Amino acid sequence: MKKLIAVFIFLLSTTLSFAQIGPKIKFMAKDNTIDYGLIKKGEDDGVRVFEFENTGDQPLIIKNVKSTCGCLVFTKPDYPIMPGKRGKIVVKYKMTVGLIRKTFLVDTDAVNAENDYISLRIKGEVLEK
Repeated sequence: MKKLIAVFIFLLSTTLSFAQIGPKIKFMAKDNTIDYGLIKKGEDDGVRVFEFENTGDQPLIIKNVKSTCGCLVFTKPDYPIMPGKRGKIVVKYKMTVGLIRKTFLVDTDAVNAENDYISLRIKGEVLEK
């Protein structure tokens, strides 16, 4: 009987340790990527929106959005996103002629973010007018 209780307690504690309690982020864009497609320079402002939802049980904080490229400008929520609510990160690309292949990082407190970061990507091509 003692062994059965010990096994039950072990299984219960193992199951609870795998349950992620806290804020969770889910982006609406497939593969966390927005495709600009083929666009002509001067005919598009370069602004796109990454929508996300807090699917967790605690408020979600977007701490920062980082890129190694100076060709991207971001706007992020300055307030916590409550459980079940949606937010957005706005990205503006400077529309330089050529291929668009950029990855940037969202620094968040979400428990499902690997090392506190989520990678987002934009792709496409800017053509001469």
